[in-house]
Amino acid sequence: MAADVNTEITFNSARMWFPIIINTVMSIVAYLATVRIIPGIKDKFIKANLFGIDMSKTTSEKVPESLGVISGCSFLVTMFLFIPIPFGNSLFNGDFPHDEFVELIAALLSICCMLLLGFADDVLDLRWRHKLLLPTIASLPLLMVYYVNFNSTTIVVPKPFRDFFGFSVDIGLLYYVYMGMLAVFCTNAINILAGVNGLETGQSVVIALSIIIFNVMELNGALWKAHLFSLYFMLPYTATTLALLKHNWYPSKVFVGDTFCYFSGMTFAVVGILGHFSKTTLLFFIPQVFNFLYSSPQLFRLIPCPRHRLPRFNSKTDCMEISTTVFKYSELNLLGKFVISLFRMFRLIRWQETKDGCVITNNLTLINLVLLYLGPLHEAKLTSVLIAIQVFFTGVAFVIRYPLASIFYDV
Repeated sequence: MAADVNTEITFNSARMWFPIIINTVMSIVAYLATVRIIPGIKDKFIKANLFGIDMSKTTSEKVPESLGVISGCSFLVTMFLFIPIPFGNSLFNGDFPHDEFVELIAALLSICCMLLLGFADDVLDLRWRHKLLLPTIASLPLLMVYYVNFNSTTIVVPKPFRDFFGFSVDIGLLYYVYMGMLAVFCTNAINILAGVNGLETGQSVVIALSIIIFNVMELNGALWKAHLFSLYFMLPYTATTLALLKHNWYPSKVFVGDTFCYFSGMTFAVVGILGHFSKTTLLFFIPQVFNFLYSSPQLFRLIPCPRHRLPRFNSKTDCMEISTTVFKYSELNLLGKFVISLFRMFRLIRWQETKDGCVITNNLTLINLVLLYLGPLHEAKLTSVLIAIQVFFTGVAFVIRYPLASIFYDV
């Protein structure tokens, strides 16, 4: 009996680690390939009029745009080649896991759709309402597979509220609405917190590494298959994104475009939903959640929102400074006045009144808030500070997920 148990443990260990080792090797190859492909193909983007001018530089050199499509394609090619690896033994044993296979294919379909739609956005410059609609459409295959394979819409109630609601509550359709909104949030949250060299890719790498660490920590748990599934995606994603970051870091030789933000957000949503850790995924987005809430008054037009809220580049000091918006306080609606007064009370904005009755404040982004507190910074240092904030809140997320969660849940 003991020999049988040991054999089963060895088999499960091999089943777990063999695909991860192969995936890791393929990810390294994907990194090396992507690093070489980007410099060789970026001129083709300029010829196709897919380029931008870096407003944070003194030069007007054309920088190729939408290079996130290259890292996205490298990721998809790696994943397509990897598909047979986890299912190799099952093909010969006659116990093929059709549900797991469908999950993998549906996940890749959603990511592929989002990559395509993101590239369309870069080319066509779609409106904000389209940016909210596209992730919803791309997440439909994901939600359908979740419905067919799991259809679990029950949430565990925190301990202090169990006397009122019981141990768990089935929220039904609302859970699918939440997962659809998660896909929308993840894709747009990275896009909103952007605008300086290396920030989109840098924050995405930190989030991906956070998820990888969490997955590895949970491999010995009951949901090890779900975390193994997540690792299959996160390892090649991290590798290809690191390759893009190498060219996107200051001074940026390429811009990643909305393509990368959509592709990244959908990848995180995929592993969070199908890996059954969507709430933990949101914990790794704490800076993005704060940035969204802080930006909301401008995003929802409670106060004027300029087309570009990027920090202002001072060519004399070679530093980034806060960008501003101008409005008349008397012309704001009641909610706008309340929010702006609240921000002023907590010193989240710089408030300057002019003689003609106008108010000048900084644009409401985390980037400008950092500049408000730390003063003008060189662009590379500004990005480093923002990445350090992301790393710090990753630590906070793990504290919330483990020590604090045990207080409210049976974990």
